[in-house]
Amino acid sequence: MLVGAYRNHRSILNAAIIQPMTYANLIITNAKVFTADKNQPRAKAIAIQGNRILFVGNNANAESFRGTNTRVIDAQGRTVTPGFIDSHFHLLNGAKELRFAQLQDVRSLEMLRGELLRYAESNQGEWVAGIGLVYGILPDGSSLTRQHLDEVIPDRPVFLVAYDGHTSWANTEALRRAGLLHGRDMGDFSKVVMGDDGLATGELHEEAGSPVENLIPAITEEEQLELLARAVKTAAGYGLTSVHNMNGDLKDLHVYQKLEARGEMFLRVYVPLRVEPGTKPPALSEAVEMRSASSNKVRGGLVKFFMDGVIETYTGLLLDDYEGRPGFRGTAQFEPEDFTELALTADQHGLQIAVHCTGDGAVRRVLDSYEIIRKQNGPRDSRHRIEHIELVGDMDVPRFAELGVIAAMQPSHSPTEVGSFDPWPVRVGPARYRRSFAWQTLREAGAHLSFGSDWTVADMNPMTGIHAALNRTPWQEGDPNQSQTLEATLLGYTRDAAYAEHMEHEKGILKAGYLADVVILSEDIFQTPKEEMLRVKAVLTICDGEITHNLL
Repeated sequence: MLVGAYRNHRSILNAAIIQPMTYANLIITNAKVFTADKNQPRAKAIAIQGNRILFVGNNANAESFRGTNTRVIDAQGRTVTPGFIDSHFHLLNGAKELRFAQLQDVRSLEMLRGELLRYAESNQGEWVAGIGLVYGILPDGSSLTRQHLDEVIPDRPVFLVAYDGHTSWANTEALRRAGLLHGRDMGDFSKVVMGDDGLATGELHEEAGSPVENLIPAITEEEQLELLARAVKTAAGYGLTSVHNMNGDLKDLHVYQKLEARGEMFLRVYVPLRVEPGTKPPALSEAVEMRSASSNKVRGGLVKFFMDGVIETYTGLLLDDYEGRPGFRGTAQFEPEDFTELALTADQHGLQIAVHCTGDGAVRRVLDSYEIIRKQNGPRDSRHRIEHIELVGDMDVPRFAELGVIAAMQPSHSPTEVGSFDPWPVRVGPARYRRSFAWQTLREAGAHLSFGSDWTVADMNPMTGIHAALNRTPWQEGDPNQSQTLEATLLGYTRDAAYAEHMEHEKGILKAGYLADVVILSEDIFQTPKEEMLRVKAVLTICDGEITHNLL
């Protein structure tokens, strides 16, 4: 009798294994699945139930999760990956900028003229504003001036922002209204560039553009939500399911949650508290409140600092002099002791810290502070971050692994070659090329890398960054090859990016029990020539188990 009972129990267990208790809402079959899971790197099919992954494996076993209401998608040999995670993004700010002229493709003064006139004709507002302008659009390499803009539009205020957000340009009317035409002291970090005639040239560095920008009429709350929804939908169309935002506060977090409440938040957003120079440690309690106010798709727990500016405008902080500027090494926004005091407090609250550092001097300053807070507060799995790292000193390369610091980098930021319109290589000089955008150097030293776009600084399409990472070539003979393998790059946009926000146990991997954030690409990208990677598109995006983009 006991033997019979045992056999009956075994048959029930076997039936449970063969016949799943829960049917899938969605099954993807015949796929080339890149799981990002070390224990099961490849698969053919996945099954999803609700907002979680139910199964990852072969086609036959996936079929066992099929019910009468299960939707089945035949991937037809396309690559399926975890949803892309952009680890450096500016979602709300970028969304609000969608109402301005988009100047990313402008490469000449004549092109700029055409874009501004089109925008002026189609917008009834008084201001003519544009974003995304690259440096060096004039043939002689000189800087854009208010006179150039006056020649296009003399009677309305014009305000343009560079692609990196660290330089802006204004025409005479805009400068006059902002009280900047005759200059103004903006401190050591920001600058109103002055001409030989004693008047502002129209070029504004860092926060010097704020007095002009603040005059542009604000949008309504509803307009803001509409623009945010548009940006989110665009991101989903590129296969993005998560972004690490790099500016924000509690108010911004609530804006994202309003869109989430409307059922239109198709992304997971990690929202920081931006910490400005002069902030006192008690003010960091807002970041703690943001962490407590987290919801399903919107969460806090991060603080963001800017240690320096950008190398293009000499505001990046370097260890050695800028090429052609003896005695000048750039500027910093925080004194070491001020930053360390704030970082100590943030770490004590269990907050993650991210710091903008383009120059090697800024990188060293922040690593020094991270080492101090580790000694004073004690080691923990903090995963503090440094963003950009466009230049890194030899002595600092191993410190990322030693201190457990995340290197959050953006492949598309690297100039493709020396001698293009990009002034970046000119500023640092050939002697530092080998330490520039040193992705592979840092990886080989044990640093944990995560990848992103820095939208709107660069295209939000992950394929743009993937293409840049795969096709990077040395700028001169003898320099190290910093290009990345396809697998390492995909991990930088999935599992490694999830790790960079303490979420590797929930997403970034296609594995049973993980969140159902998935993207189907237009082809098997492991067969796509690396030079042609830009042709790849996201044809289906799933976030939280919901299809947010579908071209199939």
